[in-house]
Amino acid sequence: MSSRVGFRFVNNARFAFRNATGPFRRSGAQGFRFQSSEAGAAPEQSTFQRLWNSPVGVKTVHFWAPVMKWALVVAGISDMARPAEKLSLTQNVALMATGAIWTRWCFIIKPRNILLAAVNFFLGCVGAIQVGRIYLWRRSVDGSAVEAAKDLEGDLVDSAKGVAASVESTVKEVKKSA
Repeated sequence: MSSRVGFRFVNNARFAFRNATGPFRRSGAQGFRFQSSEAGAAPEQSTFQRLWNSPVGVKTVHFWAPVMKWALVVAGISDMARPAEKLSLTQNVALMATGAIWTRWCFIIKPRNILLAAVNFFLGCVGAIQVGRIYLWRRSVDGSAVEAAKDLEGDLVDSAKGVAASVESTVKEVKKSA
């Protein structure tokens, strides 16, 4: 009886290779080649192949930029151990703003990059937590929330003026050299 089962298997396999509508088709002198029965169907890819060939895959900047940006999030988390008086307000406001702005843009740009949106979201969260810590520390030192807010505002205005002055001086130097 086992020989009959084997015989049926061999005959069915032979029929599949000979059948023009089967998955294996004869292609001239090249012998057999595998073709899908559906026209234009892509062969199935493994998970690694899909990740590699994806528009946001491993071989693109859309993958490596968020991976490297996680270092900023880790640095912000490690700053939780530092005292609030040693934290930079302007740096943490910049991290918070960057995280908030780019989280939104990650859903608008093509290809939509969820990994980049996630890292920017956490970057904004870490920046907001650190700004909150600085605000609470200044409020405890100054004694009132209004004074702490004014101090924060003054620091931000001073740093913005410093940046504007450095940009203006750079522009003047470029104009002189041109």
